[in-house]
Amino acid sequence: MTDVFGHEQVVFCADRQSGLRAIIAIHNTALGPGLGGTRFYPYESEQAALADVLNLSRGMAYKNALAGLDLGGGKAVIIGDPAVDKSEALLRAYGRFVETLGGRYITACDVGTYSEDMDIVARETRFATGRTVAHGGAGDSSILTAFGVFQGMRASSEHVYGTPSLHGKRVGVEGVGKVGHRLVDLLIEDGAEVVICDVNSAAVDRVLQRHPAVSVVADAAALKAADIDVFAPCALGGALDDASVALLSAKIVCGAANNQLAHPGVEKQLAERGILYAPDYVVNSGGVIQVADEIEGFNMDRARAKAAQIYDTTLKIFGIATDEGVPPAVAADRLAERRMSEVGRIRGIWLGQ
Repeated sequence: MTDVFGHEQVVFCADRQSGLRAIIAIHNTALGPGLGGTRFYPYESEQAALADVLNLSRGMAYKNALAGLDLGGGKAVIIGDPAVDKSEALLRAYGRFVETLGGRYITACDVGTYSEDMDIVARETRFATGRTVAHGGAGDSSILTAFGVFQGMRASSEHVYGTPSLHGKRVGVEGVGKVGHRLVDLLIEDGAEVVICDVNSAAVDRVLQRHPAVSVVADAAALKAADIDVFAPCALGGALDDASVALLSAKIVCGAANNQLAHPGVEKQLAERGILYAPDYVVNSGGVIQVADEIEGFNMDRARAKAAQIYDTTLKIFGIATDEGVPPAVAADRLAERRMSEVGRIRGIWLGQ
């Protein structure tokens, strides 16, 4: 396939004995090494895995730029079912491939991988973060991911309703796994009414045990068509396409999923319908802020304070969008590209080393 995003490096990794099949994509290192998680997923084909890792790594470049990190964009995917194929040997083989890149890529957790997995990967590479607390890491990065999404949602509410509180608003959360169930906690605490759906009944049951008043609908289509004020996509990408945008009654879209827009142009359809879209890579950057903080020795208070700035960044993007007459997704891209260009240019100053 043609790489329309202009990645710097794409590496295919294979180890027959452990069964490892992985792809590492480095999109941009203008701001520093590419940091992004490792997704372990049973892709239908290598082509599908490649398309995903190219999209995700580009998203990480923009996410890290707007999070104010001195890090570029990278991502990795391991092809397989983590429930069946994950093993110590496979993870360690993957770690050795990460090490061969010499620090151009720093890995962390994503869908299908956990802090415990990063501890194993780190036995073969210096360039793994998102470690367990026992190994000096930040632990579960979904904590600040959910917190950051909540800050983005507060900013969205401020922009649309004139108040940062979600009290009394009806919020639909698609996907209540790692991040989604934590977001539900924050919303309930803020006084929101919450509606959820998830393909995993155990995930739904977990939420209902904590919050019996939460409503459940059958599937994502029913959630999008429901009478809600805010739609929060927190499952896999591509949640918003032509058909789903037409279904939405929500005035705000703000969620944790990566690559929520199924194709270019969806952001314009949302704007035309008067639906405010909080760019996913802006509001879901709390997790990468959390794992990036490990690089200088993790401090939760410091990381949480930085993640809280997602509120201000989101409001700034809405302001730019209004001033320039463009959708927020376009405004966010411009702001990220500006930082990559301006700060990246400084890296060209010779240090004489």
